Amino acid sequence: MARGKRLTIRDVAAAAGVSTQTVSRVINNRPDVAPGTLERVREVIRETGYAPNMLARGLTQGRSHVLGVVAYGLEYFGPSRVVSAIERQAAEMGYGISLNLILEPETDNVDNVLRSLRSRQVDGIIWAIPEVSNNRAWSRTKSADLPVPVMLVGGMAGTTYLPSIGIDNAAIGCLATEHLLAGGGRYVGIVTGPLTWWEAQQRLDGWRQTIAAAGREVEERLIFEGDWTVSSGEQGLYRMLEACPEIDAVFASNDQMALGVLHAAHRLGRKVPDELSVVGVDNIAEASHFWPPLTTVHQPLQDAGALAVREIDLLIKKSRQTRRTQESAPEVILLQPQLIVRESARRVEPVQLSVPLPETIALPAQPALSNQPIEARTPVS
Repeated sequence: MARGKRLTIRDVAAAAGVSTQTVSRVINNRPDVAPGTLERVREVIRETGYAPNMLARGLTQGRSHVLGVVAYGLEYFGPSRVVSAIERQAAEMGYGISLNLILEPETDNVDNVLRSLRSRQVDGIIWAIPEVSNNRAWSRTKSADLPVPVMLVGGMAGTTYLPSIGIDNAAIGCLATEHLLAGGGRYVGIVTGPLTWWEAQQRLDGWRQTIAAAGREVEERLIFEGDWTVSSGEQGLYRMLEACPEIDAVFASNDQMALGVLHAAHRLGRKVPDELSVVGVDNIAEASHFWPPLTTVHQPLQDAGALAVREIDLLIKKSRQTRRTQESAPEVILLQPQLIVRESARRVEPVQLSVPLPETIALPAQPALSNQPIEARTPVS
């Protein structure tokens, strides 16, 4: 078989002694191919290095097998993890990616972005821009007119008008604050992310709710607005100590800011965790190598990205089978975070029961991290 020209499906069929329809069934993983024939066609494909013409295949099937992904903030840990997971899952499922990076999250250029993606014949769109200020207002007015399925990832302030996947950020704030209080924290401060970001607002809300539920006063002097950077975490501890010298615990809304808090504590001679407990968010790879190793809240970012691809694939298939209706409420999937206990926060002492438990009752172990997302699905009306 000549190597100088682009191979076609007819060349593969001729070399394998089968029809082009049979080669197509093999390429599309159809089950109606005899095992011997399947292996013979695959062997020819391996030997020749044949790759299907995806454009022609898409025109034949009415699909491009390309997903549009709109993203922002790949310099931040969360968005970068989500997008990398989207790319991996898409490749596993046979999709290509058309990536649009937005310079500012509060974009008003939505029409141009959607038009550009449609011109590339994408089958569906994953909108992975963090929810900042009112940057998803467009979904309220355009949701019924979108030409292809669209999945939102992250955010979800208020009512959502499109299928959405998010992480329970209020639960992140609750988990971190509960752990600091249970470890004996009397004055628990918080370094938030930028409060135009929905994630930062929700983590602050979780902190407020937990402080109030513990019967403590919610003190504004214990709140410092950071910007996700190490330096803002450092400055946050300095400012909170000026306002409240008794502060003995800090919830930093991401691990980078927690590193800044640890650095400031070291410079000031505050022992961690004896004099100052610290909890972060994200469980970045370096968190276990901070000194002391950082107690943090793991959020299932990779699960969110991979799940977005699986869900958009289902929406694409559904949209090709039935006409989308405005009556069907969009589904919301909320993934749950998990506390990772290390040495930067004072340990929580086990509760001493005055009455021993019956021997027949077994207390459940702390669940280990799983590759499967813990999720709650709710249709939003």
